[in-house]
Amino acid sequence: MKGFSGVIVPMITPFNEDLSIDEEALRWLVSFLSEKGVDGIFVNSTTGEFVHLRRDEMLDIVKISLDAVEGPKILPGISSNYTEEAISLGREMKDLGADGAVVMPPYFFKLKEDWLLHHFSRIANSLDLPLIIYNIPSLTGNDIPVSVYVRLAEEFPNVVGAKVTKDSVSYMRNLVVRVKSVRPDFSVMTGMDDHLLNTLALGGDGGIMALANVAPEIHLSIHRSWLSGDLKGAVEGFRKLASLARIYDFASSFPTAIKTALSILGAPVKEVCRPPLMVESAEVRAKIREVLEGVGISIE
Repeated sequence: MKGFSGVIVPMITPFNEDLSIDEEALRWLVSFLSEKGVDGIFVNSTTGEFVHLRRDEMLDIVKISLDAVEGPKILPGISSNYTEEAISLGREMKDLGADGAVVMPPYFFKLKEDWLLHHFSRIANSLDLPLIIYNIPSLTGNDIPVSVYVRLAEEFPNVVGAKVTKDSVSYMRNLVVRVKSVRPDFSVMTGMDDHLLNTLALGGDGGIMALANVAPEIHLSIHRSWLSGDLKGAVEGFRKLASLARIYDFASSFPTAIKTALSILGAPVKEVCRPPLMVESAEVRAKIREVLEGVGISIE
């Protein structure tokens, strides 16, 4: 199975004031990202508040996204604390027509390395679907060792890539070197906006980054400049993206950061998140507006 590369968006889940899914806003955002030319859309993501979604809602979001998308791959999250639940959800996503799936470690019990390997191996062995293994230790409490990625890459052709949301260049360097030595086609992608250029420079393949909800053209310009050998253009774009990433310094969470930014820019997306997340304060909103104005982003 082929891996994924370029710019993939961990899409927010728009909500109405009554906390129901805002289907109109969801369709708008999928169309907006499609028109911008992103390579994939990761629905039911961390930024999409997957932990606040019921199973039926996850499936509905995938159905709507598949109906609205024009071009990008749809890659739903299937993460669960229970291995068999992740497998069951993955099978349903495949039946709906998803192009792949993203799965992170369980996020309650601390798991030994061989337990993590068993969790991912059982999922990979049970699903005929390209899988991206997602490491985000700050939220799961379970950091995936590079050795687990290497074993999965060696044993399972459908484990096609990694998403790494970890603020460590050395981890990414080791992952790229070791996993690509056994699977050159294995995709290594950052989950952090301000690690995109160094990930590409290390031999990685792109990123799955939350700010691409807001300004995918910046991420795309960096990736395209890098591929064409335009290092100056890549660096200029990356500096702009690094400035934009200051939004995270002020916001309380990934979802509230992105929804606040989109609202300020006039997108038809409400700032509503599901509790316990709450709308950002006027002070935080003002700081995010200042960052956006400084970068000069606009939404058509």
